[in-house]
Amino acid sequence: MRADSPGHSAKFGRYSLMNLENNSVIDIQLVQSSEVGGSPKMEIEGLRRSLRLLWSKGVTVDLIITDRHPQIQKFLQKKKITHYCDVWRLQNSISKRLAKVAKDKDCEVVKKWQRGISNHAFWCATSSSSGPERVAKWTSVVNHMQDIHVHDNPLFPRCQHPVRLSSDRNKWFQPGSKALFKVEKILTNKKVLTDVAQLSSQYQTSFLDAFHNVALRFTPRNVVFPPGERLCRLYLAAMHFNENSSRIQVGTTAGNWRNATHFPKKGGHTLEPVKTPPTQRYVHNLISDVFEEIVPHPQPYLKRIQEIQLSCHRPSTVLH
Repeated sequence: MRADSPGHSAKFGRYSLMNLENNSVIDIQLVQSSEVGGSPKMEIEGLRRSLRLLWSKGVTVDLIITDRHPQIQKFLQKKKITHYCDVWRLQNSISKRLAKVAKDKDCEVVKKWQRGISNHAFWCATSSSSGPERVAKWTSVVNHMQDIHVHDNPLFPRCQHPVRLSSDRNKWFQPGSKALFKVEKILTNKKVLTDVAQLSSQYQTSFLDAFHNVALRFTPRNVVFPPGERLCRLYLAAMHFNENSSRIQVGTTAGNWRNATHFPKKGGHTLEPVKTPPTQRYVHNLISDVFEEIVPHPQPYLKRIQEIQLSCHRPSTVLH
């Protein structure tokens, strides 16, 4: 979910549901904080409405991938819907906490392991077939950081990499050290282990984040829109995204793929593929529909617009 402003002062939240098999947005719910008794409750209400819509259309939901929202986890567990967590959001949260620890005295070694621990999260998710196996692999990194590569857990008894002699003994954590204590406390936190067990091995929500960036072009945060107009703009954003979500990478005359180099604020660099320019065929389709369908028979569409406006002011409805 994305809110119109950070913190607990948000008035609107847009909850977007995406089919990750084809990376297309299938539903958008606009929720007002005044409907649900505060902005912290907007996300769970958005999910309820989206699921209600899918169920009314006869759609069976096999699994859902979200962030680590406790209310979402509890709700999906109650509804007996398989729930997975996005890997990037977990590792991003852990990376921020590790970066804070790395600034402490006698904890400089933590900085050397930040990227490795982040990569380890993705490896645990993609290489495991069950939650307990993910947790076993995840907790093994505590031993690995101490140059210990044999573990007590039978689900992952030893590291899979070749054992090498390191010339840099300073890169390893020392047993009983302040740095090891703080890092182990972060990595083996009960909530973290619960989320690690639910990490998604196949699909992630990166395309959903890309849609949120597209939506900002249609609904800038510094502009106030009436609820009905805001929702219609979000529908346009979804049309634009769905049409362009499968653009292919551009090639060079030499037959190589083109990539662009990006330099994040935190340092380093990443390569991202250069894709074909976006198209706007949906605009021409909308114009054709206006003159061919709406102008000759406006009443059904006027009624639908009224329903959209009413839906933006409806009271909260909770699934029990």
